[in-house]
Formats: sequence, structure tokens, C-alpha cells
Amino acid sequence: MVARALTIFHHEEHEASCSQHSSPKRSDPAGDLRCITTTFQYLQTSGWYWRSISASEAREALLQQSEGTFLVRDSSHPQYMLALSVKTRCGPTSIRINYSRGSFWLDSVSPSLPRLQSFPDVHSLIQHYTASGHTPQGQASDDIHPQMNPDPAKYTAKDSVVPLKLTHPLHKPEAFPSLQHLTRLTINRHANCPNQLSLPKPLLHYLQDYPFHI
Repeated sequence: MVARALTIFHHEEHEASCSQHSSPKRSDPAGDLRCITTTFQYLQTSGWYWRSISASEAREALLQQSEGTFLVRDSSHPQYMLALSVKTRCGPTSIRINYSRGSFWLDSVSPSLPRLQSFPDVHSLIQHYTASGHTPQGQASDDIHPQMNPDPAKYTAKDSVVPLKLTHPLHKPEAFPSLQHLTRLTINRHANCPNQLSLPKPLLHYLQDYPFHI
């Protein structure tokens, strides 16, 4: 999927931010615990959460993959929980994932840009950018460098930031999804309301335990 231009992306996210974050949320420790616990449960189920691998290990895993292949890992930065590692057109790189008061969003290094659109869990964030083709550029590297530096003869200063494109996750070799999980992903991908399907309750609960298609 072709990523859209930076100017369009940040203009759209500015409008979303104005409506979604007009008033700050109050601190809710119990809500934070529920949100973080749910997110990590989803990550454990996904098969593409690589836990505490290093930045160099993530780079090595993605090096021979196609552009847009991604994984989620623990961030090496003490102020962040998670990082999104992805193979870009210039090689593997990583983007920190921010969390605050029940919301996750991609990190931006530019203070002049509005905070990017936020989501209640990491899977909703990843699924949004995978499906929409948005291009959240200007992101912060998480102690990992692109495999290839842009050629000064080919890139101008404004092109020094590589566009982000997400296409498909890289599963851990020992955590490849089961046939049941693959079936669940297919149902979630093609059914508008999986929870309203005429299925036995145990199967409906199984679908609801992981309501994503990635």
C-alpha cells in the first residue's frame, strides 16, 4: 500500500487531535493498569511481539524482509515501554510508542507537530496505520539506525526522514500462529460484526478475545 504524503498526514492528524484531545484526561491508575494489561495480553497472543530483544537483534531479524514488515518489542529507552521496528526503504529502523492515560501513539521528534492520533491499545494503532497507508514521518529512532543512509546526491534535506509503511507483521519463529488463530484473523478481516455471527458462544468469546486482523 502506498503511503501518503507527510503534509497531508499531519494535517489530518491535527484535526483529529483537536477533537480528541481538547481536554486532558484525569489520572486513573486503575485504568492505566487495565489498559496496559489488555495491550500486553493482545501482544502475547499476536505472535509478533518479540519481547526484550535488542535494537540490533530487531534490525537483524528485519534485514532480509520486504519493506513494510514490522514487529513490536520492548523499548530500550527507560522512558518508553514499547517500540515499533519496521523495514523501511532504507533498511530497518524503530519508532518509540508513547503511552499516557489510556492512550498509545507514535513518537514524534518535532515539537511543532501536534501529537499523533492515539489509540486504546497498540494493536489498534498498528492496524490503523497498516490499513490506512498513512505516513507518520519525523519519528524518533529507538537506538537503531537505518541499514542504508540516504545518498546526499539523491535526497534533499526534506527527504532525510524515511516514510513509514506497514504491511505485515514478522512472527517469532517459535510463536507462529495456530490454525485457530489464523481462522480468527480471517473472520475478523472479512466480517463487519464478528460478535453478531451465528456461532456458538465459546467461538464468539474466542473471536472477542482478539478482535483484530493482524
